[in-house]
Amino acid sequence: MKSIKSFIPHHFSQKVRGDFPHTDSMSVSPGTLHYRAATLADIPRLHALIARSVRELQAQDYTPAQLDGALGTYLGVDTQLIADGTYFVVEAPNANPEAPFIASGGLVAIGGWSRRKTLCGGDHRPGRDESLLDPATEAAKIRAFYVHPDWARRGIGTKILELCENAARAEGFTRFEMGATLTGVRLYARHGYIEVERLAMPLPNGESLPIVRMTKGN
Repeated sequence: MKSIKSFIPHHFSQKVRGDFPHTDSMSVSPGTLHYRAATLADIPRLHALIARSVRELQAQDYTPAQLDGALGTYLGVDTQLIADGTYFVVEAPNANPEAPFIASGGLVAIGGWSRRKTLCGGDHRPGRDESLLDPATEAAKIRAFYVHPDWARRGIGTKILELCENAARAEGFTRFEMGATLTGVRLYARHGYIEVERLAMPLPNGESLPIVRMTKGN
């Protein structure tokens, strides 16, 4: 797979922008996608994409009640990632303006990483820990990947993952950790992540959300 390191800054908190062709066998066709750092102005579109992605792509792994309880808590926007400059949005600048995904916000995918200790979840999940990780001894967190259903299985998540890992390495991290949804486990396993344990995150409606803690060495 071609590297997209050409637009990874020395410190990911700087503005990040780039247009990159997708040339792998599962690529987007035609043309390019635009990757950039998310801003606070994107938040309404982030909410729209997360809801659409969760409702459609995760329905085979979770019940409607689990998804209802998780949206806005464990499956939601984390504005700390945006403030830290470690969250990406992916756009299709040449998309047909009549395309359904444009009407729902226009984002193709989102995802990021964190130098903070919170494993997963949005602004309103309980037990957040915003203290900074030590790159010498702790793993950077891979966080909050969502793809629009119309753009799923085209290699976009893989490219965001590569970007996040490279950005974390640029800050001295050599290991990575995530709280993956059941839906995402196969993708991350293909890229070297190993299941460590399964967790049940309590939800406000009395349900629980199973997630998988996964890790990867450098």
